[in-house]
Amino acid sequence: MFCGAKRVVGPLARAFSSAAAAEAPERKVAVLGAAGGIGQTLSLLMKMSPSVTKLSLYDIVNTPGVAADCSHVNTGAQVTGHVGQEQLGDALKGCDVVVIPAGVPRKPGMTRDDLFAINAGIVAGLVEGVAKNCPEALITMISNPVNSTVPIAAEVLKKHGVYNPKKLFGVTTLDVVRAKTFYAEKNGFDVNTVDVPVVGGHAGITILPLFSQATPSATMSDEVLDALTKRTQNGGTEVVEAKAGKGSATLSMAYAGALFADAALRGLNGVQDVVECTYVESSITEVPFFSSKVKLGPEGVSEIYGLGDLTDYESDALKAMMPELEASIEKGVNFVKNM
Repeated sequence: MFCGAKRVVGPLARAFSSAAAAEAPERKVAVLGAAGGIGQTLSLLMKMSPSVTKLSLYDIVNTPGVAADCSHVNTGAQVTGHVGQEQLGDALKGCDVVVIPAGVPRKPGMTRDDLFAINAGIVAGLVEGVAKNCPEALITMISNPVNSTVPIAAEVLKKHGVYNPKKLFGVTTLDVVRAKTFYAEKNGFDVNTVDVPVVGGHAGITILPLFSQATPSATMSDEVLDALTKRTQNGGTEVVEAKAGKGSATLSMAYAGALFADAALRGLNGVQDVVECTYVESSITEVPFFSSKVKLGPEGVSEIYGLGDLTDYESDALKAMMPELEASIEKGVNFVKNM
């Protein structure tokens, strides 16, 4: 069971499959934050997916230009651009999947918690729009800090009486993408044959790659295992520092976001055995939201899988993350309660 289907380049590999496009039902996808660093690339990748028939792009500025640019790509999805709060409803009406990368990016020295005050308000407003205009849509949350923004979304949806835990997802796919890449490079594997489940959350020590469950398996020293784990946890910081204050992980995050959105669409369309690691309401640990392997289906979450057998190293890491993860969840819940 792969955390993410066996595929070479995800949406890109499927983009030119006329058969896939012909078989899929009509699906509308909205990207909220489409003019941003993640949003523009993500919009292009969603335009290339044969699962998308209507692509709605929304942001507070510049969306008409992004939409016009995207619309010239010779794939089947029809693109519309929407700008400003007054057009949010039009962007969302009839959506099957809403992808939310909106918010400010991380800068050098910033933690995901530093982003909270700004991004929490942005996310709450956008999710309120979803509640009013497409309450049955799947929401895939990219906006950081995901550990808090997903609980924020849940509380906003509860306030409007439309919360369905099966339809709200925190996108942790980038952690899986990084873990697969680093593991394959270190062990000389073809990355397209590699799977590494990543559990927990989507920030620092709450990111826990389960290399003991990776396939193909490899014997690694404790030092190498610890180094790979920390590199996966600090992948975002690695990119922020490499860009010298001029950006964060936009390209890889857009790719990962498109992979997950494509998986959600395939689940909606009844494709069997669509499994992704994602941050959802969960009871497999003591915290109410947790990322693990999740089967996706026509209603969203179909099944949440347990953690499997953990090594002592992984068990200790799981225990260590819990206070931070619990605090991040409470922070999101309290933000909405105090709105």
